[in-house]
Amino acid sequence: MNIMDFNVKKLAADAGTFLSRAVQFTEEKLGQAEKTELDAHLENLLSKAECTKIWTEKIMKQTEVLLQPNPNARIEEFVYEKLDRKAPSRVNNPELLGQYMIDAGTEFGPGTAYGNALIKCGETQKRIGTADRELIQTSALNFLTPLRNFIEGDYKTIAKERKLLQNKRLDLDAAKTRLKKAKTAEAKSSQLNSARPEGDNMVNFFYMLNFLHVKWLKIWAEEVTKSEQEVRITQSEFDRQAEITRLLLEGISSTHAHHLRCLNDFVEAQMTYYAQCYQYMLDLQKQLGSSFPSSYLCNNNHNAGTPVPSALPNVIGSSAMASTSGLVISSPNISDLKESSGSRKARVLYDYDAANSTELSLLADEVITVFSIIGMDSDWLMGERGNQKGKVPITYLELLN
Repeated sequence: MNIMDFNVKKLAADAGTFLSRAVQFTEEKLGQAEKTELDAHLENLLSKAECTKIWTEKIMKQTEVLLQPNPNARIEEFVYEKLDRKAPSRVNNPELLGQYMIDAGTEFGPGTAYGNALIKCGETQKRIGTADRELIQTSALNFLTPLRNFIEGDYKTIAKERKLLQNKRLDLDAAKTRLKKAKTAEAKSSQLNSARPEGDNMVNFFYMLNFLHVKWLKIWAEEVTKSEQEVRITQSEFDRQAEITRLLLEGISSTHAHHLRCLNDFVEAQMTYYAQCYQYMLDLQKQLGSSFPSSYLCNNNHNAGTPVPSALPNVIGSSAMASTSGLVISSPNISDLKESSGSRKARVLYDYDAANSTELSLLADEVITVFSIIGMDSDWLMGERGNQKGKVPITYLELLN
């Protein structure tokens, strides 16, 4: 029975506190009550924390989209994470493409040029898929997890203490309002008690009404001491909660420093991933260049100049660019021809369609005259067939003795 009485009293006290806060909040919104303002430093810290929370959420969500563009896959991973279970392994897009290429190349025949190229490309795509998987794992561990821990941990604590500070402020302002009303009632009571009515019974009747009114107002007057004590208590609790909230908010600077380190880890993970992909594709291009004629490797409608991938400075290094020299296919005879000023006969190895009027179209097995011009690109010679002249790619030619 005593426990029930205690619970009822506590429930009634909580309900009274809630009602008092609701009344104070409503009067503040209507401009009918004064509001205790937080100091400027604390307001700035609160604004900084809110700004950090908003942008951290946006960066985190967009990073998840970057690492996993498939929304269904993200939802599945989220569900498994909430269930505290490991998500099943899933083949990513590069790995799937690589497997399709390998299967197609196997069916076309590894001995054919196209089938062999498909297999090599498929193996490279699979390696890129593995690098992509490593990027996702590293980024999730070193970048996304710290951001999520801040949103779900540190900021929730800050929000909780901030709400508690708001309640303490409402309690303080409600106590101040009650103290103000009690002092007003006390002043009115003193003023009415000083009056001494004289006259007939009607005067005495009004005096009795005023007397009862004064008695009621004295109840408020008796609240002055109690209200003053309540203000002191609520002020102390508010100051203590403001200090706790301030200490938590000052930790936002440390959070920024920690997120900066995590951002650096994310950048390094991306740098490693793109460097690996570049190296894989560079190796693939070298394999294709050494295994197949250039006519299989490029579009006939290319511009004057063999495309060479640019290096990634500070990632691959100068050695990677040096290896691209193997992409240019030339023979000692052609090199000698380019150094001399004479002309030679050359047999055309593959059909070639001129990309513009400065080039000469070629037919396989025809013989043309070729010669070099000073300042011409190293991958091209001037070709002559009767009255027709134009640039021809050296990789399509075989010089005749």
